[in-house]
Amino acid sequence: MRLAPPVRTCVGCRHRASASEVLRFVKVGSELRPDPRRRLPGRGAHLHLDPACFALAERRRAFGRALRFTGVLDTAPLAEHIRAVTAPHGTTGGGASPRPDQQGGRPT
Repeated sequence: MRLAPPVRTCVGCRHRASASEVLRFVKVGSELRPDPRRRLPGRGAHLHLDPACFALAERRRAFGRALRFTGVLDTAPLAEHIRAVTAPHGTTGGGASPRPDQQGGRPT
């Protein structure tokens, strides 16, 4: 009998996904640290490797609730990790170009 893979909920978009599809992060001090190997101690939460999910979680103030922490959390290390993982290889991070469906103007 095969067991189903563990399922986790993204704190940003609130969609459920396999644990291998989301990034675990933990609170270390007042900082959010990515835990891609899932080995850091403490209460963890999960987030898709998508800047939109990160922004949504920040806007909803989901990080503190998920980690049961009241206070200000430094999200910079987590944001940098997501940016590094999702950035196209060979770029220096000088700004992302908009997706084709988000460009202004009329279609050609």
